[in-house]
Amino acid sequence: MGLGAILVQESLYVPVLPQLHYAGPGLVLSFIFAGMACLFAALCYAEFASMVPVTGSAYTYSYVTLGELFAWIIGWDLVLEYTLIVTALAVGWSAYMVSIISTLGINLSPQLLNPPGVAGGFINLPAVIIIGIISLLLIRGTKFSLQVNSLIVVLKLFVVLLFITIGVSYINPANYHPFLPFGYIGIFKGAAIIFFAYIGFDAITTAAEEVKNPQRTFPIVIIGSLLIASVLYVIVTTVLNGMVPYYMLGGAAPVAFALNAVGVHWADIVISVGALAGLTSVILVGFFGQSRVFYAMARDGLLPYFFAKLHKIFKTPINGIVLVGVVGAGLAAFLPITAIAELVNIGTLAAFIIVSASVLILRRTRPDIERPFRTPFLSWVPILGIISSLGLVIELPMITQLRFLVWLAVGLCIYYFYGRKHSLLTGKHGTGEERIESAEE
Repeated sequence: MGLGAILVQESLYVPVLPQLHYAGPGLVLSFIFAGMACLFAALCYAEFASMVPVTGSAYTYSYVTLGELFAWIIGWDLVLEYTLIVTALAVGWSAYMVSIISTLGINLSPQLLNPPGVAGGFINLPAVIIIGIISLLLIRGTKFSLQVNSLIVVLKLFVVLLFITIGVSYINPANYHPFLPFGYIGIFKGAAIIFFAYIGFDAITTAAEEVKNPQRTFPIVIIGSLLIASVLYVIVTTVLNGMVPYYMLGGAAPVAFALNAVGVHWADIVISVGALAGLTSVILVGFFGQSRVFYAMARDGLLPYFFAKLHKIFKTPINGIVLVGVVGAGLAAFLPITAIAELVNIGTLAAFIIVSASVLILRRTRPDIERPFRTPFLSWVPILGIISSLGLVIELPMITQLRFLVWLAVGLCIYYFYGRKHSLLTGKHGTGEERIESAEE
């Protein structure tokens, strides 16, 4: 995996749902605050990724530092996070695809374009279709899928710059007033909702075993992708807020809506194509991350070895990919994007908290381990990462917090009745390689 393929994996689909209820034009400050919280976590991820270049991301880091139980908790958390990332972005992809089709004068039945309860919908069929395509692409293999992704990233950046260039001419300063219609608390509530836009560097670390020279590459990629995406988010959000009043931006395809609102219909199609490209690339990365977490957990015995089985030709973890595809397609077909995004965020924030804590613990317990990259200002960065992430968790709706607790409770039951009995640490069922070979027979 080359640097160019993974440098900018964050989605440049700007989720503006929080503007309607929380942040207003102040959403730009929400992106800045969320980016700062991510930077603290990204520095901790960079240290771990350079030190433990093994598939599994935060799951593997926790396994090394905090033990198997905490590793299971964070692994189960990542399962939720990546599955819902795929789901939420597939819903956004569907909205932009519908925008293109409508602009071309083709009207499809709303029953096939929306989930139940939304605009007379029954099933979000385009979201199901894109998840199916990405599933087949990932089964085909990492090298091929990342070659496709590299082309998508280039197209995505071109379209973002095109939108900024066009949108600047249509900014109406009056749309920035009131800047904080819901007060300062709206900044933090907005940050808690749009947080999933920054999860790209987390997904990158799941591919450690498939990267050349990860000790050097990962710190550059993790921090670089976060900084580039943060700057673009702030600029795009500023332009978008200036083009259209915040209370009109409540849909899943805000950029296309804004261009239509100011009468630039030709750019609507071009930008929507770019948005589709951007969403496709991030669905691909989230999907990729999920399959690798499944593989790592199965290899350690915490999940059935069925998920460690590799395709005979393409050598990809086919069963994990198929399962994520089926579950993700089902959720995207029948759930609205808001509920999905909130659960993604709390899962991501929990991972950030554990990784930040793990850096502190491992510095004290294993100071002898070689660290090609060291988190600067150790007394402050991990602690600020924990505090900022925990603060955003608190700002999420209570129903989201309760759903997350239920998910963790289910996960702990699975660990108690299956994972701890089949764990590689018990040695009762052979080595990881022997178990995987048995699963493949």
